[in-house]
Amino acid sequence: MTSFLNPLIDFVSAHAWLGYLTLFLAALLEAVPVVGSVVPGSTIILALSALVPGGELKLHWVLLAAVAGAVLGDGSAFWVGHRRRHEILSTWPLTKYPHVVAESETFFHRWGTWAVFFARFVPPIRAFVPLIAGALGMQPARFYAINVPAILLWAPAHVLPGVAAVSVLHTYAGLPHHGHVGKHVWIFAVFCGALVLGLAIRSIRRRHRVAPAAPVGK
Repeated sequence: MTSFLNPLIDFVSAHAWLGYLTLFLAALLEAVPVVGSVVPGSTIILALSALVPGGELKLHWVLLAAVAGAVLGDGSAFWVGHRRRHEILSTWPLTKYPHVVAESETFFHRWGTWAVFFARFVPPIRAFVPLIAGALGMQPARFYAINVPAILLWAPAHVLPGVAAVSVLHTYAGLPHHGHVGKHVWIFAVFCGALVLGLAIRSIRRRHRVAPAAPVGK
């Protein structure tokens, strides 16, 4: 893996726009069923995020590229499943991965709509759950209401650790780095915390929602 990443990082350092394209494609392909089980998208995103402190890549564009790729990848898989329904699960190349398909389907049945959120952080089923959600009849509005917040949390969770680690390295090694990066890391950390808190409160409220009282007869 290192032999693959080192030339990629060196190349991106000299061609920033290709770095953003690579980030976009990594996030996109990681969300494609079967392909996502092979492409090390998360590893590529984490590795390229290490170029932010040195100024080769900009943090906001890195996050945008990762979010855009993931939204497009998950959305495309969902719509394929939504149009083909359950028959898509018994077609090639999914038939080559019956264990992962079965595991993803079980995961979806266990967690319901929240499976779309949790699967974003659980490879390799991350690449299969959106397709299965569509195949099993999940409504598009409900899918995106869960999927987009999950991606908005997933992207910083993959990008910021690399940014923070290299920022600290640059500081203690006396290497040049962009001072605004630290501020952005804190902003996104607060954003992620607020997003997690909001989703937790929403989940608790739904679990403890009181059923409306039956109308009193005359």
